[in-house]
Amino acid sequence: MNLLITGGAGFIGSNLVHHIIDRPEIRLLANLDCLTYAGHLESLEDIGRHPKYVFEKADLRDKDAVLEVVKRNSITHVLHLAAESHVDRSISGPGDFIHTNIVGTFHLLEAARAAWSGNFGGKRFHHVSTDEVYGSLGAEGYFAETTPYAPNSPYSASKAASDFLVRSYHHTYGLPVVTTNCSNNYGPYQFPEKLIPVIIGSVCQRRAIPVYGDGMNVRDWLYVCDHAEALWQVLTRGRVGETYNIGGHNEWANIRIVELICDVMDELAPELGGNSRRLITFVKDRPGHDRRYAIDAGKIERELGWTPAHTFQSGLRETIQWYLENQDWVKRVQMTKN
Repeated sequence: MNLLITGGAGFIGSNLVHHIIDRPEIRLLANLDCLTYAGHLESLEDIGRHPKYVFEKADLRDKDAVLEVVKRNSITHVLHLAAESHVDRSISGPGDFIHTNIVGTFHLLEAARAAWSGNFGGKRFHHVSTDEVYGSLGAEGYFAETTPYAPNSPYSASKAASDFLVRSYHHTYGLPVVTTNCSNNYGPYQFPEKLIPVIIGSVCQRRAIPVYGDGMNVRDWLYVCDHAEALWQVLTRGRVGETYNIGGHNEWANIRIVELICDVMDELAPELGGNSRRLITFVKDRPGHDRRYAIDAGKIERELGWTPAHTFQSGLRETIQWYLENQDWVKRVQMTKN
């Protein structure tokens, strides 16, 4: 396997590289990343000299560069994670999401189709998407692979469009694709603008913890290392043309997450002063804020035997400990924020 991971310097990508690079099936692991604000080679400092690893600085929006990377490295498998992903950023600047998530995916599909020249035996194109393409749930029910798409933000709309492109390349050209739609990830190396790192950083710096609306928006949380294992299983064992939903079986309201993090940090870092819940501050809700997401991950469990290895409490404790021990990484990556 000569594997191309796009977005390998990002949050999920860097954890995925750490998780799979020593698998014997992998002969070469090429990481294509253009190193935007969310991509940091600091997250891969211990991987940079690995004999299987190649870093390719390229932008998915550059069609020729993408094709050159695929051909030069004789890529046989693609794990496509690169995407603009923060909903707030998609509201204030949707253009980047259209160009990267839709046009960039198109360029990658075209590169794979051209490089493989219709000889698709032993090849695989794995597209990584999100549960946000399904829209918002009520108090009950779960997103399944058959749930109709109903995206409510420019981010989720751009991901939905890319999902449909991938599907069309399978049905039109026979490209051997699989797609996964995952719930909210958390864990090490996540850029500090996301919810859980924001809470941890706010507690560390004793500043107000912003909570949108009434704090009762519900998400299903997935520990990033569990997600990495699920991605590997789908890449290597998933049925071509199929979609698999990946969830953590961990539904939590935002305010309950904030309270839990405050309590765990008061325990792990008492020197910060304790009583961190007093930092909680409710702020105006963001536009189009989906009320609840929840994943039915029964298909991937039935077909591939995957279930998350971490509870939310155990994964969150590991995550908080990692951030407390890696504040230098946080400071370095925040310097690149734009």
